Amino acid sequence: MSHTIDGHEVVALTPETWHLFEGLAGRKGLFSGCWCVHFHCHPDPPEREEMGNQAFKKKMVDDGIAHAALVLDGGRAVAWAEYGTVAELPNIHHRKQWEAETEQPPDYRITCLFVAKDQRRTGLAEVAVKGAVALIAEAGGGRVESYPHDLPPEKKTSASWLYNATRTMYERIGFDYVRPKGQGNCVMELVVAPS
Repeated sequence: MSHTIDGHEVVALTPETWHLFEGLAGRKGLFSGCWCVHFHCHPDPPEREEMGNQAFKKKMVDDGIAHAALVLDGGRAVAWAEYGTVAELPNIHHRKQWEAETEQPPDYRITCLFVAKDQRRTGLAEVAVKGAVALIAEAGGGRVESYPHDLPPEKKTSASWLYNATRTMYERIGFDYVRPKGQGNCVMELVVAPS
């Protein structure tokens, strides 16, 4: 099923849409070969090293334990937002602090965003997060956390470094600020109704 969000088609990452994600990831596999498996692994399973990140991510998609919203443009994926349960995505930055300060884990978390280099600073990260929220609503909704960068307004940062966008972007979508997390990040949440 696809959604139209701010004029863009958004689809779920599935075995049928894997080729779109591969096209977005390119030869290097996003973030220097991570293939966005970092947040899935704590502790690191032996099969990740044996299979390599790309095959490991594909297996998780095939097994239904890796979720993302893919933003399409002209038949190609140009942005994505990774989301899942805490069990599916246990390895967040500042995890020990988060665990010590969290009373009730969320139903879902959004951990990573990526926008194609030629499409950055066009609002597609926001579309990708809205797409993840729509897919979470479709799956029954719940409380969603994300951990964006909490930067002072005057600080300029490379868009390629912002793996989970900024607090101000999440505020525009409707997320509420909860607390700081580590240096320069924060916890934000949104309660998503089922669709």
